[in-house]
Amino acid sequence: MPIYRIDKGNIVPIKCTTSAQKGLRECHDLQELLKSQIEIISPATLIVAEEFSEWEDSRRRIDLLGIDKATNLVLIELKQTEDGRHMVLQAIR
Repeated sequence: MPIYRIDKGNIVPIKCTTSAQKGLRECHDLQELLKSQIEIISPATLIVAEEFSEWEDSRRRIDLLGIDKATNLVLIELKQTEDGRHMVLQAIR
């Protein structure tokens, strides 16, 4: 889905790019930016852990783990693939 900007009364599509083209790396750059500015995607959320994996019998991890004002857990997984492969299964697990 395209993203647009308004430029002098015109709606102009923003050119599609990738994280790699912008020099961003998932774990280091994007995760750090989101951790420090989580309100952009999840207002009123407190990040309590990153790379969380402290449960029994699992080697899996959560990129960012937060809690919101209603005490709901907020799980944030960062992906850089175009096809979204395995995202739904990861969310269910």
